Amino acid sequence: MSEATPAPDAASPRRAIRSFVLRQGRLTEAQDRAFELHWPQYGLEPLGTARDFDAVFGRHADRVLEIGFGNGEALRFAAGNEPARDFIGIEVHRPGVGRLLNALADDGASNVRIYNHDAVDVLEHDIADASLDEVRIWFPDPWPKKRHHKRRLVSSTFARLLARKLRVSGLLHLATDWQAYAEHMWDVLDADPQFENEAGPRGWFARPAWRPETHFEARGQRLGHGVWDLLYRRRDPA
Repeated sequence: MSEATPAPDAASPRRAIRSFVLRQGRLTEAQDRAFELHWPQYGLEPLGTARDFDAVFGRHADRVLEIGFGNGEALRFAAGNEPARDFIGIEVHRPGVGRLLNALADDGASNVRIYNHDAVDVLEHDIADASLDEVRIWFPDPWPKKRHHKRRLVSSTFARLLARKLRVSGLLHLATDWQAYAEHMWDVLDADPQFENEAGPRGWFARPAWRPETHFEARGQRLGHGVWDLLYRRRDPA
């Protein structure tokens, strides 16, 4: 799945390094038409100020953010599997957004809204502090080459931003099929005093029931690849 631009360190005036390469590809006719037909219902344009999501969804409910939803397979599943919760998805690649728009319309879903925008910008400006019950980042680009590690989404700076947006005891759920990236995630989050690893230091879980297994994940496991689900709780700062 694709993802966001890592936030720059506050002390650095340099432009943020992007964690994605925006190769949009060609939208199919159906995906292109989805923006015309379904974006008004499901799409959100950045406001630049904290959005009232209770007004957006017409109710007060647990709020879950998925960053980098790819083709939207997991987000679609979540909307139907957890109807009592409201979901916000962020994805920069338009073909995946178009595909999800069509899927949500086919399902008649009412508990999902989508940004086709950079996640850091949305988090910084559109989402109020302590307003999220869960953040999901599943299979972000691992940038395996050492010279590209600086592009990885999960960083100490990004973790601090997520901690601001999660309520106390809110869940941060990460998943990766790259052991080196799992090690990197542990290095970052086990060292962050704002998060507690639910499995203990450098601990992980088998895939929980609320995360569907993807086609590529299943194929990788048949080839002997591992998958790591990391669950962190936002600590009470008091």
